[in-house]
Amino acid sequence: MDTPQHIGIIMDGNRRWARAHGLPLVEGHRRGLDNIRTSLRWCLQHGVRMLTVFAFSTENWNRPPEEVKYLMKLFLMVIKKEVAKLDKEGIRYAVVGRIQGLSRDIQNEIKKAVKKTAHNSKLVFTMALNYGGRAEIVDAIKSIVGKKIPPAQITESLVAKNLYAPDVPDPDLIIRTSGENRLSGFLLWESAYSELYFTPTLWPDFGTKDLDAALQEFKRRQRRFGK
Repeated sequence: MDTPQHIGIIMDGNRRWARAHGLPLVEGHRRGLDNIRTSLRWCLQHGVRMLTVFAFSTENWNRPPEEVKYLMKLFLMVIKKEVAKLDKEGIRYAVVGRIQGLSRDIQNEIKKAVKKTAHNSKLVFTMALNYGGRAEIVDAIKSIVGKKIPPAQITESLVAKNLYAPDVPDPDLIIRTSGENRLSGFLLWESAYSELYFTPTLWPDFGTKDLDAALQEFKRRQRRFGK
């Protein structure tokens, strides 16, 4: 496969970017969310069918309250502002994570955006919000236990069907920016055979040339899936 059908991105480095430019940390987050458009356009141009971005983790609640408050306002604004553009470009919007832990306003906007774009098929754009890979596996286990399925009937396939997005194929390629070489809980179950690509580029600076480089590296990999 020359082109990954599903790309996941850990958008890291917003705060470091802001500090490097002498700007408030919140400006780094704003620039970071704005930069998602670059990846969306690139995916559409290259025939990538799905893009999942790590926007806010379950651990991010431990950041300073003012920063978290700003991020939540930013997410609300972005969802409201961008949904019409996504719909016009044929992009379907989705969210994975513990949605119930977000504010009622954000939950309502997510529902509206998901409903408005549900018919689109050019690209599935998923935001991982209040998301943690371990939390997702725990929630899948709770779902299975709640269905009273006997232990002998629990398989990998069954677990996968109880994840947040059971109909979405596992990511072929996961990119992390800012020089950190770890997944930090992003799609832990789904990333078992994903190709990992780490770059020192801070997320607000991550552009089409960086995506091209990631694609070229992906094409050089040999995916054996344990065979």
